Amino acid sequence: MINGPDWSQKLRNEIGQAVIGQEAVIERMLVALLANGHVLLEGMPGLAKTLLIRSLGTAIGVQFERIQFTPDLLPSDVVGTMIFSPKDGGFTTHRGPIFANLVLADEINRAPAKVQSALLEAMQERQVTIGGNSHILPKPFFVMATQNPVEQEGTYPLPEAQTDRFLFKLLVDYPSAAEESLMMERWGQVTTQPVLKAVTSGEELLVLRTQVDAIHVAPAVQAYILALVRSSRDLAAQAEGNAGGAKRLLNFGASPRASLALFQAGRALAWLRGVDYVSPALVQEIFHDALRHRVGLTYEAEAEGLTTDKVLDQVLIRTPVPAKV
Repeated sequence: MINGPDWSQKLRNEIGQAVIGQEAVIERMLVALLANGHVLLEGMPGLAKTLLIRSLGTAIGVQFERIQFTPDLLPSDVVGTMIFSPKDGGFTTHRGPIFANLVLADEINRAPAKVQSALLEAMQERQVTIGGNSHILPKPFFVMATQNPVEQEGTYPLPEAQTDRFLFKLLVDYPSAAEESLMMERWGQVTTQPVLKAVTSGEELLVLRTQVDAIHVAPAVQAYILALVRSSRDLAAQAEGNAGGAKRLLNFGASPRASLALFQAGRALAWLRGVDYVSPALVQEIFHDALRHRVGLTYEAEAEGLTTDKVLDQVLIRTPVPAKV
Protein backbone atom coordinates (compact mmCIF):
# COMPACT_ATOMS: atom_id res chain seq x y z
CA MET A 1 0.00 0.00 0.00
CA ILE A 2 1.51 3.30 -1.16
CA ASN A 3 1.11 6.34 1.07
CA GLY A 4 -0.50 9.31 -0.72
CA PRO A 5 1.44 12.16 0.95
CA ASP A 6 4.76 10.33 0.44
CA TRP A 7 4.02 9.70 -3.23
CA SER A 8 2.98 13.30 -3.70
CA GLN A 9 6.06 14.68 -1.96
CA LYS A 10 8.35 12.47 -4.02
CA LEU A 11 6.93 13.91 -7.23
CA ARG A 12 6.87 17.45 -5.88
CA ASN A 13 10.55 17.25 -4.95
CA GLU A 14 11.52 16.05 -8.40
CA ILE A 15 9.38 18.59 -10.27
CA GLY A 16 10.58 21.31 -7.88
CA GLN A 17 14.11 20.96 -9.25
CA ALA A 18 12.90 22.58 -12.47
CA VAL A 19 9.76 24.50 -11.47
CA ILE A 20 9.89 27.09 -8.70
CA GLY A 21 6.67 27.56 -6.72
CA GLN A 22 3.24 26.73 -8.20
CA GLU A 23 2.62 24.27 -5.35
CA ALA A 24 -1.18 24.43 -5.62
CA VAL A 25 -1.09 23.95 -9.40
CA ILE A 26 1.21 20.94 -9.10
CA GLU A 27 -1.09 19.34 -6.53
CA ARG A 28 -4.11 19.83 -8.80
CA MET A 29 -2.21 18.23 -11.69
CA LEU A 30 -1.44 15.21 -9.53
CA VAL A 31 -5.12 15.05 -8.59
CA ALA A 32 -6.02 15.03 -12.29
CA LEU A 33 -3.59 12.17 -12.96
CA LEU A 34 -5.14 10.09 -10.19
CA ALA A 35 -8.70 10.97 -11.29
CA ASN A 36 -7.97 10.14 -14.96
CA GLY A 37 -8.78 13.70 -16.03
CA HIS A 38 -7.37 16.29 -18.42
CA VAL A 39 -6.14 19.75 -17.42
CA LEU A 40 -6.30 23.17 -19.06
CA LEU A 41 -3.69 25.66 -17.82
CA GLU A 42 -4.26 29.35 -18.43
CA GLY A 43 -1.70 32.02 -17.70
CA MET A 44 0.44 34.81 -19.08
CA PRO A 45 3.45 33.97 -21.28
CA GLY A 46 6.64 32.99 -19.49
CA LEU A 47 5.05 31.44 -16.40
CA ALA A 48 6.58 27.99 -17.08
CA LYS A 49 3.33 26.28 -18.04
CA THR A 50 5.06 24.18 -20.69
CA LEU A 51 8.02 23.46 -18.41
CA LEU A 52 5.65 22.36 -15.65
CA ILE A 53 3.86 19.82 -17.85
CA ARG A 54 7.10 18.54 -19.38
CA SER A 55 8.64 18.14 -15.91
CA LEU A 56 5.57 16.25 -14.73
CA GLY A 57 5.85 13.84 -17.65
CA THR A 58 9.53 13.21 -16.92
CA ALA A 59 8.94 12.65 -13.20
CA ILE A 60 6.15 10.15 -13.89
CA GLY A 61 8.29 8.30 -16.43
CA VAL A 62 5.68 8.12 -19.20
CA GLN A 63 5.90 8.79 -22.93
CA PHE A 64 5.55 12.53 -23.50
CA GLU A 65 4.66 14.38 -26.70
CA ARG A 66 4.25 18.09 -27.32
CA ILE A 67 2.00 19.50 -30.04
CA GLN A 68 2.46 23.18 -30.82
CA PHE A 69 -0.95 24.36 -32.00
CA THR A 70 -0.84 26.82 -34.90
CA PRO A 71 -3.48 28.16 -37.34
CA ASP A 72 -2.17 25.93 -40.15
CA LEU A 73 -2.24 22.71 -38.13
CA LEU A 74 -4.31 19.85 -39.57
CA PRO A 75 -6.20 17.10 -37.71
CA SER A 76 -3.88 14.52 -39.29
CA ASP A 77 -0.93 16.31 -37.66
CA VAL A 78 -2.47 15.37 -34.31
CA VAL A 79 -4.03 11.93 -34.69
CA GLY A 80 -2.14 10.59 -37.72
CA THR A 81 -3.05 9.57 -41.25
CA MET A 82 -2.98 6.79 -43.83
CA ILE A 83 0.17 6.67 -46.00
CA PHE A 84 0.26 5.00 -49.43
CA SER A 85 3.02 2.49 -49.99
CA PRO A 86 4.07 2.25 -53.68
CA LYS A 87 5.80 -1.11 -53.11
CA ASP A 88 2.69 -3.10 -52.28
CA GLY A 89 -0.01 -0.63 -53.35
CA GLY A 90 -1.51 -0.58 -49.87
CA PHE A 91 -1.97 1.94 -47.10
CA THR A 92 -0.27 1.92 -43.73
CA THR A 93 -1.30 3.82 -40.61
CA HIS A 94 1.03 6.55 -39.49
CA ARG A 95 0.26 7.36 -35.87
CA GLY A 96 0.41 10.97 -34.75
CA PRO A 97 1.77 12.45 -31.51
CA ILE A 98 -1.58 11.82 -29.78
CA PHE A 99 -0.36 8.24 -29.23
CA ALA A 100 1.50 9.07 -26.03
CA ASN A 101 0.73 8.83 -22.33
CA LEU A 102 0.97 12.56 -21.67
CA VAL A 103 0.19 14.97 -24.51
CA LEU A 104 0.94 18.68 -24.19
CA ALA A 105 -1.39 20.72 -26.40
CA ASP A 106 0.57 23.97 -26.30
CA GLU A 107 -1.49 27.12 -26.97
CA ILE A 108 -4.50 25.01 -27.85
CA ASN A 109 -6.61 28.06 -28.76
CA ARG A 110 -4.32 28.91 -31.69
CA ALA A 111 -5.62 26.05 -33.85
CA PRO A 112 -8.90 26.13 -35.80
CA ALA A 113 -12.00 24.26 -34.69
CA LYS A 114 -11.41 21.16 -36.85
CA VAL A 115 -8.08 20.54 -35.12
CA GLN A 116 -9.51 21.19 -31.66
CA SER A 117 -12.33 18.77 -32.42
CA ALA A 118 -9.78 16.11 -33.32
CA LEU A 119 -8.97 15.98 -29.62
CA LEU A 120 -12.58 15.42 -28.55
CA GLU A 121 -12.71 11.70 -29.31
CA ALA A 122 -9.26 11.17 -27.82
CA MET A 123 -10.07 13.02 -24.59
CA GLN A 124 -13.47 11.42 -24.05
CA GLU A 125 -13.16 7.93 -25.53
CA ARG A 126 -9.40 7.37 -25.21
CA GLN A 127 -9.32 6.35 -28.86
CA VAL A 128 -8.94 7.95 -32.29
CA THR A 129 -10.21 7.05 -35.74
CA ILE A 130 -7.78 6.92 -38.67
CA GLY A 131 -8.96 5.77 -42.08
CA GLY A 132 -12.22 4.45 -40.69
CA ASN A 133 -10.48 2.27 -38.08
CA SER A 134 -10.47 2.93 -34.33
CA HIS A 135 -7.16 2.87 -32.48
CA ILE A 136 -7.01 2.62 -28.69
CA LEU A 137 -4.70 5.13 -27.02
CA PRO A 138 -2.13 3.94 -24.47
CA LYS A 139 -2.86 3.82 -20.74
CA PRO A 140 -2.59 6.07 -18.87
CA PHE A 141 -3.54 8.88 -21.25
CA PHE A 142 -3.78 12.57 -20.40
CA VAL A 143 -4.11 15.81 -22.34
CA MET A 144 -2.70 18.87 -20.65
CA ALA A 145 -3.31 22.04 -22.63
CA THR A 146 -2.14 25.62 -22.24
CA GLN A 147 -3.65 28.86 -23.45
CA ASN A 148 -2.86 32.55 -23.17
CA PRO A 149 -5.69 34.68 -21.71
CA VAL A 150 -4.61 38.02 -23.19
CA GLU A 151 -3.62 37.45 -26.83
CA GLN A 152 -6.88 37.03 -28.73
CA GLU A 153 -5.68 37.92 -32.23
CA GLY A 154 -5.37 34.83 -34.38
CA THR A 155 -6.93 32.57 -31.76
CA TYR A 156 -9.96 30.30 -31.79
CA PRO A 157 -11.73 30.15 -28.41
CA LEU A 158 -12.43 26.61 -27.26
CA PRO A 159 -16.10 25.61 -27.59
CA GLU A 160 -17.97 24.65 -24.44
CA ALA A 161 -18.19 21.04 -25.66
CA GLN A 162 -14.41 20.78 -25.46
CA THR A 163 -13.68 22.77 -22.31
CA ASP A 164 -16.23 20.62 -20.49
CA ARG A 165 -14.00 17.61 -21.12
CA PHE A 166 -11.21 19.06 -18.99
CA LEU A 167 -11.35 17.99 -15.36
CA PHE A 168 -9.73 21.25 -14.21
CA LYS A 169 -9.03 24.68 -15.55
CA LEU A 170 -6.07 25.97 -13.56
CA LEU A 171 -4.98 29.60 -13.43
CA VAL A 172 -1.20 30.03 -13.32
CA ASP A 173 -0.18 33.23 -11.56
CA TYR A 174 3.08 35.17 -11.30
CA PRO A 175 5.69 33.88 -8.84
CA SER A 176 6.54 35.72 -5.65
CA ALA A 177 9.65 37.92 -5.46
CA ALA A 178 11.55 35.23 -3.53
CA GLU A 179 10.56 32.54 -6.05
CA GLU A 180 11.55 34.71 -9.00
CA SER A 181 14.91 35.44 -7.39
CA LEU A 182 15.53 31.72 -6.88
CA MET A 183 14.48 31.15 -10.47
CA MET A 184 17.22 33.47 -11.72
CA GLU A 185 19.82 31.70 -9.59
CA ARG A 186 18.79 28.24 -10.75
CA TRP A 187 18.16 28.92 -14.45
CA GLY A 188 20.77 31.65 -14.87
CA GLN A 189 23.54 29.07 -15.29
CA VAL A 190 23.97 28.25 -18.96
CA THR A 191 26.05 25.11 -18.46
CA THR A 192 24.23 23.48 -15.52
CA GLN A 193 20.51 23.08 -16.10
CA PRO A 194 18.33 20.90 -13.84
CA VAL A 195 17.99 17.32 -15.09
CA LEU A 196 14.97 15.37 -13.88
CA LYS A 197 14.50 11.63 -13.56
CA ALA A 198 11.49 9.34 -13.28
CA VAL A 199 10.41 8.65 -9.69
CA THR A 200 7.25 6.67 -10.50
CA SER A 201 5.69 5.01 -13.54
CA GLY A 202 2.50 4.84 -15.54
CA GLU A 203 1.92 1.30 -14.31
CA GLU A 204 2.16 2.43 -10.69
CA LEU A 205 -0.25 5.27 -11.41
CA LEU A 206 -2.85 2.81 -12.70
CA VAL A 207 -2.48 0.79 -9.49
CA LEU A 208 -2.87 3.88 -7.31
CA ARG A 209 -6.28 4.56 -8.84
CA THR A 210 -7.62 1.48 -7.06
CA GLN A 211 -6.61 3.08 -3.77
CA VAL A 212 -8.29 6.33 -4.80
CA ASP A 213 -11.50 4.44 -5.60
CA ALA A 214 -11.52 3.11 -2.03
CA ILE A 215 -11.82 6.63 -0.55
CA HIS A 216 -15.20 7.00 1.15
CA VAL A 217 -17.71 9.61 0.01
CA ALA A 218 -20.55 9.96 2.50
CA PRO A 219 -24.11 10.43 1.21
CA ALA A 220 -24.15 13.90 2.81
CA VAL A 221 -21.03 14.93 0.85
CA GLN A 222 -22.45 13.50 -2.36
CA ALA A 223 -25.63 15.50 -1.77
CA TYR A 224 -23.48 18.59 -1.13
CA ILE A 225 -21.71 18.13 -4.48
CA LEU A 226 -25.05 17.86 -6.26
CA ALA A 227 -26.37 20.93 -4.46
CA LEU A 228 -23.35 23.00 -5.53
CA VAL A 229 -23.60 22.01 -9.19
CA ARG A 230 -27.37 22.44 -9.35
CA SER A 231 -27.06 25.82 -7.64
CA SER A 232 -24.99 27.01 -10.62
CA ARG A 233 -27.87 25.96 -12.87
CA ASP A 234 -30.33 27.85 -10.66
CA LEU A 235 -28.28 31.02 -11.19
CA ALA A 236 -28.48 30.49 -14.95
CA ALA A 237 -32.26 30.00 -14.77
CA GLN A 238 -32.77 33.07 -12.61
CA ALA A 239 -35.02 35.56 -14.43
CA GLU A 240 -34.06 39.18 -14.93
CA GLY A 241 -35.83 41.53 -12.53
CA ASN A 242 -37.00 38.84 -10.13
CA ALA A 243 -37.76 39.40 -6.46
CA GLY A 244 -35.03 41.47 -4.85
CA GLY A 245 -33.84 42.89 -8.17
CA ALA A 246 -31.15 40.22 -8.59
CA LYS A 247 -29.63 40.06 -12.04
CA ARG A 248 -29.05 36.93 -14.07
CA LEU A 249 -25.33 36.19 -13.76
CA LEU A 250 -24.86 32.99 -15.77
CA ASN A 251 -25.95 32.03 -19.27
CA PHE A 252 -25.64 28.36 -18.40
CA GLY A 253 -24.75 26.27 -15.38
CA ALA A 254 -22.43 23.32 -14.96
CA SER A 255 -23.10 20.00 -16.66
CA PRO A 256 -23.25 16.58 -14.94
CA ARG A 257 -19.55 16.23 -15.75
CA ALA A 258 -19.00 18.84 -13.02
CA SER A 259 -20.59 16.55 -10.42
CA LEU A 260 -18.40 13.67 -11.57
CA ALA A 261 -15.33 15.92 -11.52
CA LEU A 262 -15.93 17.02 -7.93
CA PHE A 263 -16.64 13.44 -6.87
CA GLN A 264 -13.57 11.90 -8.53
CA ALA A 265 -11.17 14.75 -7.83
CA GLY A 266 -12.34 14.95 -4.22
CA ARG A 267 -11.34 11.33 -3.73
CA ALA A 268 -7.96 11.88 -5.36
CA LEU A 269 -7.25 14.96 -3.26
CA ALA A 270 -8.22 13.12 -0.08
CA TRP A 271 -5.82 10.28 -0.96
CA LEU A 272 -2.98 12.73 -1.64
CA ARG A 273 -3.60 14.35 1.76
CA GLY A 274 -3.59 10.97 3.51
CA VAL A 275 -7.31 11.05 4.39
CA ASP A 276 -9.65 8.10 3.82
CA TYR A 277 -12.81 10.16 3.24
CA VAL A 278 -13.93 13.23 1.31
CA SER A 279 -14.93 16.21 3.44
CA PRO A 280 -16.93 19.30 2.38
CA ALA A 281 -13.75 21.36 2.86
CA LEU A 282 -11.93 19.30 0.22
CA VAL A 283 -14.84 19.75 -2.19
CA GLN A 284 -14.70 23.51 -1.63
CA GLU A 285 -10.96 23.54 -2.36
CA ILE A 286 -11.37 22.11 -5.86
CA PHE A 287 -14.75 23.71 -6.58
CA HIS A 288 -13.45 26.69 -8.60
CA ASP A 289 -10.93 24.62 -10.56
CA ALA A 290 -13.60 22.10 -11.56
CA LEU A 291 -16.33 24.60 -12.48
CA ARG A 292 -14.80 27.84 -13.75
CA HIS A 293 -14.73 26.50 -17.32
CA ARG A 294 -18.15 24.86 -17.16
CA VAL A 295 -20.29 27.96 -16.60
CA GLY A 296 -20.80 31.01 -18.81
CA LEU A 297 -21.05 34.60 -17.60
CA THR A 298 -23.79 36.84 -18.94
CA TYR A 299 -22.95 40.09 -20.68
CA GLU A 300 -24.39 41.99 -17.70
CA ALA A 301 -22.12 40.16 -15.26
CA GLU A 302 -19.05 40.89 -17.39
CA ALA A 303 -20.07 44.56 -17.69
CA GLU A 304 -20.15 44.79 -13.91
CA GLY A 305 -16.62 43.43 -13.71
CA LEU A 306 -17.61 40.07 -12.28
CA THR A 307 -15.46 37.04 -12.95
CA THR A 308 -16.47 33.41 -13.05
CA ASP A 309 -14.68 32.80 -9.75
CA LYS A 310 -16.63 35.60 -8.05
CA VAL A 311 -19.92 34.13 -9.21
CA LEU A 312 -18.83 30.69 -8.01
CA ASP A 313 -18.06 32.27 -4.64
CA GLN A 314 -21.75 33.18 -4.45
CA VAL A 315 -22.67 29.57 -5.20
CA LEU A 316 -20.51 28.42 -2.29
CA ILE A 317 -22.05 30.98 0.05
CA ARG A 318 -25.65 30.18 -0.81
CA THR A 319 -25.24 26.37 -0.60
CA PRO A 320 -25.60 24.97 2.95
CA VAL A 321 -22.66 22.88 4.16
CA PRO A 322 -23.63 19.53 5.73
CA ALA A 323 -23.17 19.56 9.50
CA LYS A 324 -22.29 15.86 9.74
CA VAL A 325 -20.37 13.73 7.27
